[in-house]
Amino acid sequence: MPPNTPKLTVDAVIIFNEKIVLIQRKNPPFQGKFALPGGFVDIGETTEEAVVREVLEETGLTIEIVKLLGVYSEPSRDPRGHTVSVVYLTMGDGVPRANSDARAVQLFSLSDIPQMAFDHNLIIDNARSDIYGILSRM
Repeated sequence: MPPNTPKLTVDAVIIFNEKIVLIQRKNPPFQGKFALPGGFVDIGETTEEAVVREVLEETGLTIEIVKLLGVYSEPSRDPRGHTVSVVYLTMGDGVPRANSDARAVQLFSLSDIPQMAFDHNLIIDNARSDIYGILSRM
């Protein structure tokens, strides 16, 4: 019998046109709320491949990974069950367009981030110094 373990997910903090890219969720949980683009890692896929795939599917953007921001594993972070997310800071390129699980794609300045799904406000708060560092060089 396989072990009963948390599901593995990825999320991306995307800097695009000096703003942060968020999606508006099309499906539950948190339907209609804003969130970082991301999703579940497929079997046989690295987390880096998964974040690139998920971002392209949800936003139409291609990304360059800048750095690993962290791993978020609080058991209650997702109402569907225990998930662990590997979160990357990325730079986006292309034309944003909602697709897949996203109802909309919207750009936000770091000072105007809305209340988001899951623990995504915490992730943004933890990433602020890295985001400001990149924005100061643009």
